[in-house]
Amino acid sequence: MLTRSVTPPVPPSTLNPGMEDDHTLTHAHTHTHTHTHGTVRDGSNVGGVRLTAAQGLSSSTAVHVETGTDSLSTSPTYTLTHIHTHTHTRSHTETHTAESKQPTAHFICLSLSSLPRGSLTLPLQSALTPACAGLVFSSSGPDRTRRGKMSSNPPPGVGSGPGAKPKPLSPFRKRGSLQYSASPVESRGSRHLLTSQHSLPGIPGALKQTIDLRTSMDGKYKEIAEELFSRSIAESDMLLSAPYEFPEDSPIEQLEERRQRLERQISQDVKFEPDILLRAKQEFMKIDSATDLESLKEQNQAFMDLYPKEKEREGENEYQRVSISGEEKCGVPFTDLLDAARCVVKALFIREKYIGLSMQGFCRTTARYLEELSDRPLDMGIYEEIPETSVTADLDQTVHPPVSATHPYENLDPASMPPDVGYGCKMVDGVVHIYTDKDTMDKSTELDLPYPDLQEYIADMNVMMALIINGPVKSFCYRRLQYLSSKFQMHILLNEMKELAAQKKVPHRDFYNIRKVDTHIHASSCMNQKHLLRFIKRAMKKYPGEIVHVEKGKGQTLMEVFETMNLTAFDLSVDTLDMHADRNTFHRFDKFNSKYNPIGESILREIFIKTDNHVEGKYFGHIIKEVMADLEESKYQNVELRLSIYGRCRDEWDKLAVWAVKHQVYSNNVRWLVQVPRLFDVYHTKKQLSNFQELLENIFLPLFEVSINPASHPELHLFLQHVVGFDSVDDESKPEQHCFNMDSPLPVSWTEEDNPPYSYYLYYMYSNMAVLNHLRRQRGFNTLVLRPHCGEAGPIHHLVSGFMLSENISHGLLLRKAPVLQYLYYLAQIGIAMSPLSNNSLFLSYHRNPLPEYLSRGLVVSLSTDDPLQFHFTKEPLMEEYSIAAQVWKLSSCDMCELARNSVLMSGFSHKVKSYWLGPHYIKEGQEGNDIRRTNVPDIRVAYRYETMCEELNLITQAIRTDELETITEEEGSLSPGADRQWQFTVQ
Repeated sequence: MLTRSVTPPVPPSTLNPGMEDDHTLTHAHTHTHTHTHGTVRDGSNVGGVRLTAAQGLSSSTAVHVETGTDSLSTSPTYTLTHIHTHTHTRSHTETHTAESKQPTAHFICLSLSSLPRGSLTLPLQSALTPACAGLVFSSSGPDRTRRGKMSSNPPPGVGSGPGAKPKPLSPFRKRGSLQYSASPVESRGSRHLLTSQHSLPGIPGALKQTIDLRTSMDGKYKEIAEELFSRSIAESDMLLSAPYEFPEDSPIEQLEERRQRLERQISQDVKFEPDILLRAKQEFMKIDSATDLESLKEQNQAFMDLYPKEKEREGENEYQRVSISGEEKCGVPFTDLLDAARCVVKALFIREKYIGLSMQGFCRTTARYLEELSDRPLDMGIYEEIPETSVTADLDQTVHPPVSATHPYENLDPASMPPDVGYGCKMVDGVVHIYTDKDTMDKSTELDLPYPDLQEYIADMNVMMALIINGPVKSFCYRRLQYLSSKFQMHILLNEMKELAAQKKVPHRDFYNIRKVDTHIHASSCMNQKHLLRFIKRAMKKYPGEIVHVEKGKGQTLMEVFETMNLTAFDLSVDTLDMHADRNTFHRFDKFNSKYNPIGESILREIFIKTDNHVEGKYFGHIIKEVMADLEESKYQNVELRLSIYGRCRDEWDKLAVWAVKHQVYSNNVRWLVQVPRLFDVYHTKKQLSNFQELLENIFLPLFEVSINPASHPELHLFLQHVVGFDSVDDESKPEQHCFNMDSPLPVSWTEEDNPPYSYYLYYMYSNMAVLNHLRRQRGFNTLVLRPHCGEAGPIHHLVSGFMLSENISHGLLLRKAPVLQYLYYLAQIGIAMSPLSNNSLFLSYHRNPLPEYLSRGLVVSLSTDDPLQFHFTKEPLMEEYSIAAQVWKLSSCDMCELARNSVLMSGFSHKVKSYWLGPHYIKEGQEGNDIRRTNVPDIRVAYRYETMCEELNLITQAIRTDELETITEEEGSLSPGADRQWQFTVQ
C-alpha cells in the first residue's frame, strides 16, 4: 500500500534532535509493554514516495483509491515495534525501534505493501482529528499473517484494556471492484436499485406509518410554526426589500444543539466500556486463514450483486464509482442521525399523502423506500397513467410521435362528446362537493371524492415548519448536501471522458436534436421584442381601419390609437417599445409589471397581448401561432405556455376556450398551464368580488360543470385536453399580514381588504383540484397538476407549501437558504424550473444563481425562459438560456443534455409522447429507463444519479430500521457489541 502522509506536530520536549536510531524515555517504577505490530516496507523504492507519519488519520480509518491495474513490485521490509512504558503516576513514554535509517522519534508511520499500480491511500485530514493519528496495516503481499494497527493515542475503550487486541482491517481487496465493509444490519438494509428518478401522474398508495417517528419537538409544532409566521410578518413590516429568511440563531436551535452536545459528551465516556472485553475476546478468536479470505470474497461479491446488471452495453455502465461505507458514514453520531432520519421520513410521508390524494406524480424510487417502513405493500402500477392508445410498433425506429391528420379543435359536435352523468356540484367552505342528484344536493347524495381536511393540513404544515428549523436536522442536511456536491465533482474528475466517449458513439444525436421543453414561460411574453415590433407594424399596415378599442362608448381604429400617441409605423422601434427589463427592475416587481405595456401604454397591451378584448384576442392568437410555427420549424423545442384566469367572473374559462378554438391556437409542440394571479385584494377593492369563495367558484365551478357534462361547454372540453396544470403567480416578496391557521376565516367569510397568504391560496387551489382530478379520472379525462411559482422571494414557508402540495415548482431560489427543504426536494425529486436570466434582472445576480449547485447535488432542475419578451434577444430564447448557462458555468455536453432530459420528464406532455422522446422504457428507473439514442445522456450519468439517491434513501431508512432492531434486541435482553468504525473511500 503506497501511503502519502504528513508528520504530525510533536512537542519539543518529546524529541531529541540528536537521536537518529533508537529513542527511549523511561522513569523509575515503570511497566513496559512491547508489541511488534508488523512490517514496514521502504517507501523510497515505491514511486519515489517517502514514508512519513499520517497526521489526522484515526486508528480505524483508511482511505483507498484503486484503479484495478497491475501491482507494483515489493520493497525491503522493516520491523516496527511499539513499546508502551507506563509509570505508576499514569505518565508514559514510548520507544520506537525501527531497523532502518528513518528517524523514529515520537510519531507514527503507515506501513507500505504491494498495491495495484496507480493506487494511492490518502488521509481524511478534514474529517478526522489529529488526536486520532494511528498506524493502519493493510497487507496485500504474500505475507498475510502479520498485520495490525498501532496508535500513540488510542480512542477510549478501543484497544486500551488488558489483553485487548486492535481490530485488523480486512486483508482482502478485490482489484477493480468496490470494497465495502458493513455491519450485518447495514448489509440487510442495502438496496439493489439502479434507475432514474421521474414521476408520473397517478394515485400513490396510502402508506400507513408503523415506525416510530417521534422527535423531541412533538407537541410543540403549533407553537413553533406560529412563532415563525409571526416573525416573518414582523420582519416584512420592518424591511422593504428584505430577503425574508429566518434568522440562523433561533432559540430552539440553540437549545437543541446544547442538549445534543451534552448527550454526546456523556455518551463518549460510557459507550465503549460495556463491550471492551467482549470485543477483545472476539478479536483474539479471529483466525487468518484461507476460509476467512474466501468469506470476505463472498461478502464483497454479494455487495456487488446488489446492483443489477440488466444493461451490459459493451462496458458502458462500467465506470469509476465513489462510495462511503462503514458505520457512522454520515459523520454524525447515531442519535443525531436517527433524529434527522425520523424528521426526513416524516416529511416524505406528509408529501406522499397529499400527492397521492390529488393524483399527482410521486417519485417511484422514494415510494419504494417508504414502502419498507410501512405495513401496506405499494402497487407500483398505480403511478402509471391510463394508457391513451397502444404504442405503435415503430416506436423503436422513430423519435417523432405521430401527427393527427385532423385538427383537435374541429369537432365541436356535442353529440360526439361523452354523455352527461347528471351530477350536481356546489362549493362548501371553499371546496366543491359533488352530488349524484343535482336537485337534492345534500349529504345523502354526496359522492365520496377525497380532499384534505383543513385541520389536518394545518397540523402537517406546523410539523414541516418545525422540522426545517431543527438545529441538528439542519446540520445533518447541510452535511449531506455538501457531500453530494463533493461526490459529483469526484465523479466528473473520474468519468467525464467516459461520458463524452459514450456520447460520441451515438450516431446523429447531439444537443441540438434532443427534445427540450421550456417548462416555465408565459404566453403573453413568449415572443421577443423584435418579433412583437414586426407584428405591430404589420398589423398597422394590414388592419389600419379595424376597430380595436372602445373608449367612452366610441370605437377607435388601430390607426387612431397610434395617432393619439403621435406615432406612426415608421417611428416604432425596439427602444420605443421599451419592454426589456433593465437594472431598474431589480427588486422592483412593480416596475417589471409595467414592462408588459408596449410604449408604456396599457391600451396596447390590451390590444395585442390579451385574449379578452374588443377583437376577441385576434392579434394575440396570430402572434402565438407565429411562435408555434417557429417551434415546429425547430422540431425539437417545446413549450408550456401560461394563460391567465383571474377569477373575476364565471365566464372567463369559456372566453379563453373560445379564443383558442376560434383561432385554432394549437400545436403539437405546445401545452397549456392556467395561472391564477393572487390579486383578490385588488378585485375586492374594486368591488368586483365580495369574498374569497366567489373567486374560487369562478375558477373551479366551470371545470366541474364541463367534466360532468362536456356538451355544456364544448370548446372548454376540447381546450382542457391540452391543459396540464395550474400555476399560482404574483410578487412573492409582498408582505403577508396573516398567518394561515385554524383561526383564519373560511373563504366565504374572507371579506377583508388584505390579501390571503400564499399557503391559503395554495391549499384551496389544491383541494379543489384534488376533487376535480378524482372526477375526471372516473370519466376517463386527463388530470391536472399543481406547478406554482414558489421560492423566488418571500418567506420560506412558501417552499413548505410547495413541498406538500405541488408536483413541480418554478424558481426555487430560496432553497439555497433552507438546507432541510433542499435535501427534502432532492429526496422527493421535485422538479424545479429555473430561469437564471429572469432572476438576474429581478432578484438574484446570475453568478449567485444556485442552478449549478442544485444540478451537481442531483435535484431535478431544468432551464426555462420565463419571459422572453423582457429578458431575451434571439428567436430561440430557450437555446439562449442554454448557451449562456453553458458559457458562464462551464457546463459540459452531458450536463446540458441532462437538463434537457429533466425538462421532458417534469413536463406535462403525455406518457405516449414522452415514450417517443425519451424511449419506450423511460418510466423504468436508472439506466434501464434511459435510451441514449434519444436523450444523448450517457448511462453512466443516469446510473450515478440513481445509485447516489439510493444510498441517501438507504441511509435514512436504514437508521430507522436499525433503531427498531436494537429496540427489539433490548426488549429481549440481548446485548450485541457494535463494530469498530471503519471508513473506506473507494473508487472502483
